[in-house]
Amino acid sequence: MDFGFSEQQRDVQNLARQILSDNVTAEKLSQYDDYKAERFDRELWQKLADAGLLGVAIDEEFGGMGFGFFELGLLVEEAGRTIAPLPLISHLISAALPIQQFASQTQKQVWLPKVASGEILLTAALSEAYNDDPAQPYLTLAKADGSDLLLSGEKTNVPFAHIADRILLAAKTSDGVAVVLLDPKADGVSLSAQQVTTYEPQYVVSLNNVRIGAGDILASGTEGQALMQWIAERTTVALCAHQLGTSDKAMRMSASYTAERKQFGVLISTFQAVGHRAANCFIDVECLRLNTYQAISRLDGGLDATNEVQIAKIWAGDVGHRVSYAAQHLHGGTGIDRDYPLWRYCTWLRHNEMALGSSAKTLAKLGKRIAAGEAFCS
Repeated sequence: MDFGFSEQQRDVQNLARQILSDNVTAEKLSQYDDYKAERFDRELWQKLADAGLLGVAIDEEFGGMGFGFFELGLLVEEAGRTIAPLPLISHLISAALPIQQFASQTQKQVWLPKVASGEILLTAALSEAYNDDPAQPYLTLAKADGSDLLLSGEKTNVPFAHIADRILLAAKTSDGVAVVLLDPKADGVSLSAQQVTTYEPQYVVSLNNVRIGAGDILASGTEGQALMQWIAERTTVALCAHQLGTSDKAMRMSASYTAERKQFGVLISTFQAVGHRAANCFIDVECLRLNTYQAISRLDGGLDATNEVQIAKIWAGDVGHRVSYAAQHLHGGTGIDRDYPLWRYCTWLRHNEMALGSSAKTLAKLGKRIAAGEAFCS
């Protein structure tokens, strides 16, 4: 069996790597530090659109490439390698993919061609205060008003909510979960900026009897909860792919640094302890790669992947933590120098570790499922 990438997967990966590596530099990233500028490179966004990469997993009938989730995961991995200032996960995976999979034909025609061309920006509200399970909202409520819904409540940490054309979010109903596309400019919606260590623009979205028309409702009841679980798994794996790219780059930065840095007139890469530390990072990254690709592959093939998603997220959290710590150790004082780029990678490694559930929380969920006979791990 051939476990290598297909030609189209290699093409997508190489194209994404070329565009992102050519256009994302430490100097450009520094302009977003401390919120000096909005962390969104619109010019780079349009370059990805012109290259067709924003439509890599959008069906050809809507102007996309028509590839699958695996190719999209490779794009996200390359974004992690450069920590590109782009909302790829929230736009393409948390919002556009479920529209393609679950929306009506009319809704697809309205949104998907503009997603692929970069004309619009979508995002998703997946977190509430003290609740990082997208499929179980309890602070955001929806009640029926004819064919419409009235939403009240609050979502936190919503990326790029201030410039999004629609925000995909879930609200608890009397019979399950409603999933809607919210216009952030609608009456009753208010946004409050949050500050996070990655400097990504995130917002608290507060809702006060916001009316959602039938045309902006994707699903409700048990179908809504299943849809949100579908989104949660793919978004979680996308975070793992981003973590893979980020940790791989941090590891390679550390290897390059130790191959140049001398102590007592000797390259520190020749020290046994340094070599062991770097080797452990390599093993960690490759284990994360294996688990992430396995989860992505199963989701891409339409197979059940709940176990694999949870295992990949556990690895993503643990590997990100260990690689970040080792990279800082191997760099010494240089690692925390804000004129050196490593610290930005470390903040993203921590962000991806905690987003949608830490390793400990995810491990506890997997353990409960194993104990209940719902999961089998050999």
